[in-house]
Amino acid sequence: MNSRREFLQKLTVSAIALPFVSWAGPISIKDLFDVNYDGPVLRVAIMGLGSYGSRVAEAMLSCKNAKLTGLISGTPSKIKDWQNKYNIPDANCYNYENFDNIKNNSSIDAVYIITPNALHHDEAIRVAKAGKHVICEKPMAINAKEGQEMIDACKKAGVKLLVGYRMHFEPNTLEVIRMRKEGELGKIMFFQGLCGFRIGDPNQWRLNRQLAGGGSMMDIGIYAINGARYMVGEEPVWVTAQETKTDPVKFKEGVDETIQFQLGFPGGAVASCLSSYNINWLDRFFLSGKSGFAELDPATGYGPIQGRTNRGEINQPVVTHQTVQMDAMSDIIFNNKQPVVPVDGNEAVKDLKIIDAIYEAVRTGKKVGLSL
Repeated sequence: MNSRREFLQKLTVSAIALPFVSWAGPISIKDLFDVNYDGPVLRVAIMGLGSYGSRVAEAMLSCKNAKLTGLISGTPSKIKDWQNKYNIPDANCYNYENFDNIKNNSSIDAVYIITPNALHHDEAIRVAKAGKHVICEKPMAINAKEGQEMIDACKKAGVKLLVGYRMHFEPNTLEVIRMRKEGELGKIMFFQGLCGFRIGDPNQWRLNRQLAGGGSMMDIGIYAINGARYMVGEEPVWVTAQETKTDPVKFKEGVDETIQFQLGFPGGAVASCLSSYNINWLDRFFLSGKSGFAELDPATGYGPIQGRTNRGEINQPVVTHQTVQMDAMSDIIFNNKQPVVPVDGNEAVKDLKIIDAIYEAVRTGKKVGLSL
């Protein structure tokens, strides 16, 4: 398989799109079925017209309060194809040299950045300076320092910075979080997050340190990091990590193949996680408490997510993640509504601080303290 996205497509079948609308407080499962929305529509330009950009664009066709209105790409032929497919006018199309001109375009409210990781920092700051809200794919940046600079730039410009944490709106995931919050699992003791697939083309940007900022940890390990935090419901206070590299030709210096890492939480829970570009079919979260357990397998695929607990299967609605995400982000931007699990820049920087600490733990072989 060439990418995580191909892996997820093979691992799970296509999801059924369900509409999503605004909520009066934190999102609940029932909110997914309320189709009465009459608020403003978020007009979005997608930057980076690759495979995931295409998935987002297709999902947005089913959105109630978000719409694709602009394109940013360095490939003119892609822009032309997308214009024809999504009816985007010439005036709303830009390349990477001139997209600062969106500041003069009232037909675009936000830009969704879906480009290689190392480009996010500069692109997000340019979008913010143009006065547009920023939606950025994860990882938000290649380290916490760059992530904080993005937060500061958006704050200075008076625009919102959101990150594409689509699992924060996924119904089975939200159900496990609800169970944990309401004490149905008892005191949380353990979390396991396994994320892995065998990556293909050795020349792709995800295996280029200068563009990716790392290897599997940046791409899929971040799911386990983020999942450990929202499943346990606490911020970790320490991390240990070990790297395994069996193919140093494919996985060059600074590009991690497989990393196992452990997180410690203030309440006593521990997490054991794995991120790999060389082990197939790993997409599982397991949460254990003194009174019960919850498992998601697959846990982060494009859908449907499958779950079970000690009481039986979890059968929440199947949704198209990106449709729900974009409708929710419209409500966050226009109405300042907040999801159960945050999707703002501060949330992303916490993950980046943990990634920084994981790489430090790998280099030093020591336990690294965390202060999030």
